[in-house]
Amino acid sequence: MKPMKSGFESIRNYLGSKKEKGRRKIALLVDGPNMLRKEFQIDLEEIRDVLKDYGSIKIGRVFLNQYASDKLVEAIETQGFEPIICTSDVDVRLAVEGMELVFSPVIDTIALVTRDADFKPLLSKANEHGKETILFGAEPGLSIALKNSADYVIILKEGVMEHEYDSRDLKGLGEEE
Repeated sequence: MKPMKSGFESIRNYLGSKKEKGRRKIALLVDGPNMLRKEFQIDLEEIRDVLKDYGSIKIGRVFLNQYASDKLVEAIETQGFEPIICTSDVDVRLAVEGMELVFSPVIDTIALVTRDADFKPLLSKANEHGKETILFGAEPGLSIALKNSADYVIILKEGVMEHEYDSRDLKGLGEEE
């Protein structure tokens, strides 16, 4: 398993160190039924704040099933996200919209909030077409295949964000780790 580094500020610094010249144009897609559960304590505002240091969120969509409460839909809208209510399979709708974004010249980074291995082909296709990919996942149950398909992986454990890093990230970290 890769080493982990935790904390909100650490994540902001991590993504901030990865950005190239200019700000990234980000599409943020959230798998609502899979991720917006009490046990994961997902804070969409915190995710948005982390991504703002990395680039500009041009699209922020939260995909929900038809059983989502009005209160949840209202909270999502209040936070500035677009709720997408799906009467059929949420995963299919998110994947279709994600694929459209792979071919959009307006977007250069796709950020997914999910644990579901069903989105591995979306991440792979995005990478194949030169899009950067960021995965916000949650434990337990985060797909290893999904983690291995994303450029950057941020894991939410008990309401705390942690990122995985590789040996390139270890250079210059010194003894503080």
